[in-house]
Amino acid sequence: MSFYDQLLKFLSQAKTDNLKTKHYESEYSGTKVSVSFGKGNTARIPWISFLRKPNTTSNGIYPVYLYFKDYDLLILAYGVSETNKPEINWKAKNRQTITRFFKEKYSQNPDRYGESYIYKTYDVKNLPSKDVIDNDLNNLITEYVDFLNAFTDLEKDREEFKLSLLIEDLNASELRYSNELLIRLTASLLTKPFVILTGLSGSGKTKLAQAFVQWICQDENQYCLIPVGADWTNREPLLGYPNALNPKEYVKPDSGVLDLIIRANSHPNLPHFLILDEMNLSHVERYFADFLSAMESKEEIPLYGQTKVENGVPAKLKVPSNLFIIGTVNIDETTNMFSPKVLDRANTIEFRVTQDEMKYFLGNIKNINMNALTGKGSGMAKSFLGMASSKTLESDNEINETLIQFFGELKKTGAEFGFRSATEILRLVHHLSVLDSNLTKAQKIDIAIMQKLLPKLHGSRRKLCPVLETLGTFCFSDGTNVLKEVFENEVFEYNDSRVIYPLSLEKISRMYKGALDHGFASFAEA
Repeated sequence: MSFYDQLLKFLSQAKTDNLKTKHYESEYSGTKVSVSFGKGNTARIPWISFLRKPNTTSNGIYPVYLYFKDYDLLILAYGVSETNKPEINWKAKNRQTITRFFKEKYSQNPDRYGESYIYKTYDVKNLPSKDVIDNDLNNLITEYVDFLNAFTDLEKDREEFKLSLLIEDLNASELRYSNELLIRLTASLLTKPFVILTGLSGSGKTKLAQAFVQWICQDENQYCLIPVGADWTNREPLLGYPNALNPKEYVKPDSGVLDLIIRANSHPNLPHFLILDEMNLSHVERYFADFLSAMESKEEIPLYGQTKVENGVPAKLKVPSNLFIIGTVNIDETTNMFSPKVLDRANTIEFRVTQDEMKYFLGNIKNINMNALTGKGSGMAKSFLGMASSKTLESDNEINETLIQFFGELKKTGAEFGFRSATEILRLVHHLSVLDSNLTKAQKIDIAIMQKLLPKLHGSRRKLCPVLETLGTFCFSDGTNVLKEVFENEVFEYNDSRVIYPLSLEKISRMYKGALDHGFASFAEA
């Protein structure tokens, strides 16, 4: 098998303005052949790549001929895509990059393809024999195929995402959270990459977020834990700003958030996490508005104008689907409330500590070993991203009727939900089913009500109490008088067999009592 004649034809055509490539062979030695002389204009470096799926010239690795016409130089290279950083790379650390070759030989950088590695170089004016050319190419393709086959076998051994392993590893590190809470957090992240953790201060919100990302990430380059400042009045602490005195400079924020998002865009096969601690110390809409908009519109965030900056910051920034944002929230006199548009875009999970949980904690206080979590779930990261990309909805008459019932009552306070929230509720129910097949339909609906519907409820006693009474009634399977049996009963047992949605009922009851005591109530509590 020989590619020599095809190569000679390629070198000859490269000296012309002819950009057509259909007359070249489309396959060689089990690889797909791709030839390019440029698009629209003649390329300074035409190329021939030899591809095996799933690699492409814009995203992957492959053997490639690169013809640097200005130097009469033909390089057979371990090709590395420039458009997207490939998920895997050649085991060619001892090989010279094209950039290093050019610096040593020509004292300058190549125009392109500097990150690819040299396999062989040829003087086009004095090419070696056909046998040498074919032998070099065939050996590189064999190395390529063997490497991909080995990687494929490794991929097969990678674990599917299993929540049970997260639970085991958390327990081993002496972090104790209920299985239900871990299911809710994971399902929420899979449903929408924006989750708000609220509730009692010191109940483990930040620690759980930190533990999860440390567990599923390979290293700390995949996440940032950022304490929000009370003085954040714009996006600069997250995205930086262009230097007005030097148009060629873009000032990156010290927080590292901008670099995290750029890395997430460069590594689409790895999850990246931004944890905003004490997210509501400042008005969220002031510093987070660009993110809220980009999450829904999928548009890029403009960072600066048409001038080119020197530190690699793009003019427009995409918020990629592999970036997950977790915000933690405490409520006191120093914090700010969330607007409905923020809550509408998130899954909100409330942290509470029961008396039994406190009793267990006091009797089993141990040092937490966060290092034991590092990278333990990283083999499941690709599976996690695959699950997050699923748009599957779980819907039936019971779920739909419940949502319509709640919609009608929430509308009375202006807290009804839209099409986006309805879709995300059905997606959340699906992910809950995938993560735990033992959850009943009522349990899944209960979680959805608690995380997507109740958080938007807020208002005066006069406005809320009648609605909360009706919503409380919806949580029972019969015509129970919720006012007398629950709201006025300090020892009501929420696991009563008549209660369909205990999580939601318990929250509704607390909100009702809060409205009576303070004349006002909201989902978020101190």
